[in-house]
Amino acid sequence: MANTYVENVIVLIVDDQEFIRNLVREMLRVLGCAQIYDVSNGEDAWEFVKKRPVDLAIVDWYMKPTDGIELTRRIRHEKDCPNPYLPIIMMSGVAEQARIFGARDSGINEFIVKPLSAKALFSRIQNVIEHPRQFVRTATFFGPDRRRKAQDVKDDRRGKAPPEEAPDKDMDQDDVDAFLNPETTEDSEKATAGEE
Repeated sequence: MANTYVENVIVLIVDDQEFIRNLVREMLRVLGCAQIYDVSNGEDAWEFVKKRPVDLAIVDWYMKPTDGIELTRRIRHEKDCPNPYLPIIMMSGVAEQARIFGARDSGINEFIVKPLSAKALFSRIQNVIEHPRQFVRTATFFGPDRRRKAQDVKDDRRGKAPPEEAPDKDMDQDDVDAFLNPETTEDSEKATAGEE
């Protein structure tokens, strides 16, 4: 296999289902990753990232005893974490808008909806590597910048009640991409399609 820019990326897969860990591992191998580790829960992942260098974590949302959200918060906020800037791609089979918001607010970099595809996984990895977002720290948040690129305001709603949210709206992968990275979604789609 030819060398790829992900060949030397150290990846940690965190999922309680062995089938998913093996599936992600095989996708990463196809993409050219050579250094892949996996653990079955957030607690083991926390111990792993404290002891070994990791360049990218691909983490499931729902696991016991420590889920992906809690793991992300620990990585971002615990003083004994050697790399609070670790890129984190969260996986979930549930794509409700409220879940996406919760993942984003915990400090993830990317979100991928199960069932997984190699194309979608590569797109997330590509965004993390080629379009890294600045990290911001506020009183209540530390993680990749959640602000979106400036857009023209067509309907000035300042001083008016916000439109109703749809916290349980299911989102497909394209909706998630546009929500988390609207400025890079089109670039990623072109790149994964082989366009320049």
